[in-house]
Amino acid sequence: MQNDWKHQVFARECLRIHLIKDKDPKHDVSMDIKEFSKREAAVYRNSHKQNICIEMLQEGFHKSFREFFTLIDKWNALREAGGPGSDIWLLKPLDEQYDKLDQLQQFLTLAEAAQRAGRHEDAYKNYLALANYFKNSGNDWLADHFFQRCFDTAKFIKLDGGKREAEAYANLGLVKERHGQLATALEHYEVFYNLTLGRIWTDGKGHTQHSVACENLWRIYTLLADKMLENKEHQGAIKILIKAFEMAKEGGDNRLKGESAYRLGLAYLSIGKTDAAITFLKTYMAISKILGDNVGIGKANEALSKALESQGKILDSIQYLEKFIEIAKNNNVNQSLVESCICLGDIFNTRGRYEEAYKHFKKAYETACNLPNLPLLEETQVYYGIGQAHKMMMEYCNHTEVVDFINTKFLLEWKENRTDK
Repeated sequence: MQNDWKHQVFARECLRIHLIKDKDPKHDVSMDIKEFSKREAAVYRNSHKQNICIEMLQEGFHKSFREFFTLIDKWNALREAGGPGSDIWLLKPLDEQYDKLDQLQQFLTLAEAAQRAGRHEDAYKNYLALANYFKNSGNDWLADHFFQRCFDTAKFIKLDGGKREAEAYANLGLVKERHGQLATALEHYEVFYNLTLGRIWTDGKGHTQHSVACENLWRIYTLLADKMLENKEHQGAIKILIKAFEMAKEGGDNRLKGESAYRLGLAYLSIGKTDAAITFLKTYMAISKILGDNVGIGKANEALSKALESQGKILDSIQYLEKFIEIAKNNNVNQSLVESCICLGDIFNTRGRYEEAYKHFKKAYETACNLPNLPLLEETQVYYGIGQAHKMMMEYCNHTEVVDFINTKFLLEWKENRTDK
């Protein structure tokens, strides 16, 4: 690209010389050739970055020049700080990526010109174009820089009802969320939500901005609740999850609503509030049926069985768990199948129903053999061994209860062979 640009400059200069010669034969051609040679030499001698800097300064775009130069320096500093082997080290230096330099020159100068003329929305659009360009090319820190520029510029846009400002808050919230700054992201999302209340603005995908705001708040509330649950802060997590559930309802997304109901059900179950847990888990079950989500139906059955078991409703618990096992089989959800078989086997085992426990432990082990999960396989081996031992113990006891020649002979033969029977 740089060579093409230099050849264009060369062609223009040649044409200019010929026109001068045709126009005035007495003109001192040697002076023009000398002037041309200096320019041409400079074009070929300078780097693409230097030529862009010179052009921006010649055209009076001093702010664009400073920002352009600062970003290149920051790229180099990040590259040096990352060192060999880092992601940014594997990329070319920014001043060797001519496409990116051209994009920066074009949109920075357009944005600066728009700001000088008081056209702040046009400046915003140019910064947003750069943010999306670098986001799509995987240069996140450059994208973050221009999302911040959009945010700073949006405050000066007064004639759009706050649409650009709302969009800027949303984008900056995504930046903060990606960096793990959840509290700051929440603040930006809440402002975005308030700015979209009662508005019919839509994004490029046809979604209303308000529904996007609800989804953003749902997601950040869920992330915050997950952190609280990790720290055993169950009551606080439940309050946040209720907010997430309300956001999902307001946004009209059944998938998010169902996910929130499921998380709330599990959270209530973890603190022993089984009635509340069952209410939300049944909501999740109903939504999963509406969506045709068999995996979701299975998860609801599994969680409901645990809630009912904790209430002492064993028969109801077993029924839900058996439904879950059937769904897991039909949908090839093998890990869930293993876990549910272990759960059901454990219920039967603790109640002395060893034959049924053995059957489910065996199914769990056989399924785990086909999964790339060694810890799970080892766990099922233990349960399978327990199931076999209890099953054999039951048969052994049956033979020892009746002391006669036939049973004694059977036990002696079994001790010699050590078979499962």
